[in-house]
Amino acid sequence: MPERRAGRWSPPTPAPGHNTGLTPGNDSLQIIAGLGNPGPEYASHRHNAGFWFVDTLAACLGLDFHFESRWSCDLCSWNTALAPHCRLLKPRRYMNENGLSVAAVAGYYKVAPERILIAHDELDLPVGVLRLKEGGGHGGHHGLHSVCQHLGSAGFKRLRIGVDHPGSREQVTPWLLSAPPRAVRCEVQRALDDCLQYREPLLLGQLAEIMNVLHQSASGS
Repeated sequence: MPERRAGRWSPPTPAPGHNTGLTPGNDSLQIIAGLGNPGPEYASHRHNAGFWFVDTLAACLGLDFHFESRWSCDLCSWNTALAPHCRLLKPRRYMNENGLSVAAVAGYYKVAPERILIAHDELDLPVGVLRLKEGGGHGGHHGLHSVCQHLGSAGFKRLRIGVDHPGSREQVTPWLLSAPPRAVRCEVQRALDDCLQYREPLLLGQLAEIMNVLHQSASGS
């Protein structure tokens, strides 16, 4: 495996028998949604990095998505004793309407915005860098704008997946709607795999420890 550059996250391996201290609470996630465009022609595009994360999580858990026509999304459930019925979601609508599917599922299951995690591509982060964030604006991201609009709240949690910036505003759309080189895609995938070593604290909404580790990359550690 290629050597990690400074600023990449390499999470520590827990010692055998280590007590993770995971306990149920009111912060556990009930929806984890990836943002993206549906269809195989978009699957490899940078704009579908949110789908990459949710697909990786589902594969890690041995879960299969099924199509829910009433909400126009692919859905599966992650059930654990600590946090039952967390739903993994991929809208079957285009990016600027992703929020319709997220809001429909949240409304049906009465899920508060604070218990939703949205995974999405982030131009303002380098490739291989992830950031967790609670609340905030949409920063011009059409999928986030749609989620804010249809949920009626920006209070959801976000996993920002770095895809880098092409360098000029005019290049942003073709950059997002194209596939990165294989080596870049592999670097993003390694970051997603690393993040999912912390999938249980993530599920339980215990984001502080994960954010501390993720954000160490800012200091080049």
